[in-house]
Amino acid sequence: MDALVSGITQVLSPGNLLLMLVGTVAGLIAGALPGLTATMAVALVIPFTFVMPPLTGLVVMGAIYMSAIYGGSFSAILINTPGTPSSIGTCFDGYPMAKAGRGQEAIVVATVSSVIGGLFGVAVLAFLAPPLARIALRFGPPEYFWVGVFGLSIIASLASKSILKGLIGGAVGLLISMIGISPVGGNVRLTFGEPALQGGVQLVCALIGLFCIPEVLSLVLQGAQAYEAVRLVRQRGVIMSTIRKVLSQPGNLLRSSVIGTIVGIIPGAGGNIANLIAYNEAVRASKYPEKFGTGIIDGVIATETSNNATIGGGLVPLLTLGVPGTPVDAVIYGGLLLQGLRPGPELFSVHADITYGFIFSLFVATLMMMVVGLALGTALHRLVSRAPLRFLAPSIIFLSIIGSYAIRNNMADVWVMLGCGIIGYILKELDFNAAPIVLGLILGPIIEEGLLQSLLISRAWQFPWLIFVRSPISIILILMTLVSFAWPYLSSSTARRRKGGAYADR
Repeated sequence: MDALVSGITQVLSPGNLLLMLVGTVAGLIAGALPGLTATMAVALVIPFTFVMPPLTGLVVMGAIYMSAIYGGSFSAILINTPGTPSSIGTCFDGYPMAKAGRGQEAIVVATVSSVIGGLFGVAVLAFLAPPLARIALRFGPPEYFWVGVFGLSIIASLASKSILKGLIGGAVGLLISMIGISPVGGNVRLTFGEPALQGGVQLVCALIGLFCIPEVLSLVLQGAQAYEAVRLVRQRGVIMSTIRKVLSQPGNLLRSSVIGTIVGIIPGAGGNIANLIAYNEAVRASKYPEKFGTGIIDGVIATETSNNATIGGGLVPLLTLGVPGTPVDAVIYGGLLLQGLRPGPELFSVHADITYGFIFSLFVATLMMMVVGLALGTALHRLVSRAPLRFLAPSIIFLSIIGSYAIRNNMADVWVMLGCGIIGYILKELDFNAAPIVLGLILGPIIEEGLLQSLLISRAWQFPWLIFVRSPISIILILMTLVSFAWPYLSSSTARRRKGGAYADR
């Protein structure tokens, strides 16, 4: 108890609160700029933590981490470009809301949902970390393979207009994910002799190209008619009324928080998968699934609640076992080592004041993020809505190019981004949804590595494929996958029977 009180007292000191505020603002800006991911933002601040006390350095890194994941929703809502991979699903309903003049409402929804999800994830970290970390250790290559296959079942929800087009898009994404060097064996594939592609297609560059560039091209080619749809519509009392709307969906909030936390605990998953799974489950649980993708708050609630809940979940294996689950967690792991702190069980005993102080700082940073986010989000909404098209379009292209180049300081990433943008525009004109392509691109490496590593482990067995069904976790994931794939057909047949019964009653 003394360690807990000591940690809380240190966090609430004026100096730490000021640095937390600076970190929150910096994280929001980094998350909102396409290409400047949460990983990059936390990595950039590591050198500055050398001269800080251990807890102060963790406070700054935690504030940047939390706010950067949330900040990705700004660009997703305002310009249809996920600022971070964790905000992919926010584009689906957030951007249509902005085009309908409800951009401020969408930002408030994203803010409140992110805060609730963040608080839930941190609460789980504070009270349930050790037992959940032991469960996470049970995940091996076969379990990761089934996690990836389960994720593919989301395609049916992302491609509501045409499941066939969604499957084609998912297959294209899987093929793109195989470009580069094989994770097992080191074979070079699908590079067409281009050395720049040996490292594969960078995910953030593909996201910027597939989501952002097509919208900019539409604005430029269609002119003022397309641009008028995103003009500012003044809404009085929107903050309080929107907060009430968000809180009126406790089931969506709880379900998405649980999904985000569980996915975050699994090493190697993260918010980019959690937000899509949460969106998919929100569609299934909804009484009006056909409205998703048209601009309803349910979709934004699901994605933003889940992606911030992954933060607390991802820190569970990091702090208790020293196993970083995401690239950001790996950076924080390095920051802990530089401060002389080794993640693991002793972190909660020998350095309990620092550990619990860090966890408490995440609570405070999440609440601070709400205040700063509402102010900054409203200002950005007004700026984007009022900016003339001749300034807005070049600015978005400029930020997209800078963000793509900054990821690896590689000009090839810029060309990949522009190429994906042209492909995305063509697909948009052909009424293809870019989301299944991105889903395949995200899940491809997880499925491939899980498949190949599992077969290498079991190659001496008489029946090597049995490795995929030998653990209880694999069986559960298989059943979830079967139900997930069959759900669209079961729900549609149930709806037809209900309609048939209604007509018979008449």
